[in-house]
Amino acid sequence: MPVPPPPYDIAEIMGGLYGPGIIARRGAFERGWVARLREDVDTLFDEARCIPGGAVPRGPNRHYVEIHPERLRGFVDLMMHPWITTVARAVLGPGWRVVEVGFDVPGPGAMDQPWHRDFPMPEATRVGRRLDSLAFNLTTIDVTEDMGPFEIAPGTQWETGEDFAAGMFPPEANGPRYAARAERKLARMGDVSARSALTIHRGTANRSQLSRPVLVLGVDAPDARNGERHDLQLTRRYVATLPPGVLDHLACRLVDELEPIVQLHQIDGLTMGRA
Repeated sequence: MPVPPPPYDIAEIMGGLYGPGIIARRGAFERGWVARLREDVDTLFDEARCIPGGAVPRGPNRHYVEIHPERLRGFVDLMMHPWITTVARAVLGPGWRVVEVGFDVPGPGAMDQPWHRDFPMPEATRVGRRLDSLAFNLTTIDVTEDMGPFEIAPGTQWETGEDFAAGMFPPEANGPRYAARAERKLARMGDVSARSALTIHRGTANRSQLSRPVLVLGVDAPDARNGERHDLQLTRRYVATLPPGVLDHLACRLVDELEPIVQLHQIDGLTMGRA
């Protein structure tokens, strides 16, 4: 279960996400809870690799898997953690909705990704200067320098990206500028981060012998359209077990039996890693 948190500073939350573009809550979950999550992730990854298109490449030895929430023990603990709900409400408003649940797995031998953002800048941000989505990340392992840590260039969520390939990949000439301001995140089990997926970032080379799975929770404001890239499903019998109010924050379709996920969010520019 989540560790009971102290009150959270809304000004700090807003300043972090509208400034650097990333914030974190250290020790949000107990390590035993994360260990159980890792067991589920490992099982789902093994299953996905046996299904055509189940594990989408994000570069050499690096994969992304979109999953059904009810396949994760403790999903409700994660989604309704007080820090996550406070951040989502502060930035996205009271109608925030989870639209994506998945995980990235940078395996041994994964290479540096190109600098990128996860999707083109929406009009709400380009014109309205408003963030309409967030990505929450939860590592399942204590990250060390040799594991290919996540690297982010703070403040770059506001670059409009007119010259970005597919709206996501900056010109290679921008690389030195991003590298100069880059921050590597050495998260530990139990830590949770929130970021704008527009902030320029990359996974770095994994030179260890260990995989570094990280859970991804994608959350939208009511007017955002990232849910169109995903297919969040819940069975009716699972919905019947949810605490009151949880379903209000899930952008999903209800089914009698879970159906295979057709992953719509392909990022072709990530399939070519760099040494």
